[in-house]
Amino acid sequence: MKTKLRRFLLVNGPNLNTLGTREPQIYGTTTLEEIVTRCTAIARDAGGEVTAFQSNHEGALIDFLQQQAAADGAIINPGGLAHTSVVLRDAVAACKFPVVEVHISDVTKREPFRHHSYLKDVTANQVVGLGVVGYEVALRWLIEETRKQQ
Repeated sequence: MKTKLRRFLLVNGPNLNTLGTREPQIYGTTTLEEIVTRCTAIARDAGGEVTAFQSNHEGALIDFLQQQAAADGAIINPGGLAHTSVVLRDAVAACKFPVVEVHISDVTKREPFRHHSYLKDVTANQVVGLGVVGYEVALRWLIEETRKQQ
């Protein structure tokens, strides 16, 4: 029996294109390109593929999620939009696939306005404060979840 190729989305919001140089004391020195490369390899080894998307624009993130209805799962690091965007929350809630919210830093130990995520109650899981490894943890979790559904 041939296993279906699973498609995973790797969605990154505002300012995450500057990973590697932006506040390295908080976010480290790994670039977004390096994160995508690592996640692509993990997905490939599990018989899947990753489609990566980053935008500094809220509407572009929503459009992307809506256009990817055939995906099997998604990882989203919404950046600061986690704490401000009801419309991004609504787009994530409408996804027919599991979505994992990732934050590189431990937002619960930062400024008070970062403690609340509008996405938390509409995502299947959250990975917070593990650094860039959080993306890999989230992807491995999604891989296992989709295997259960086969």
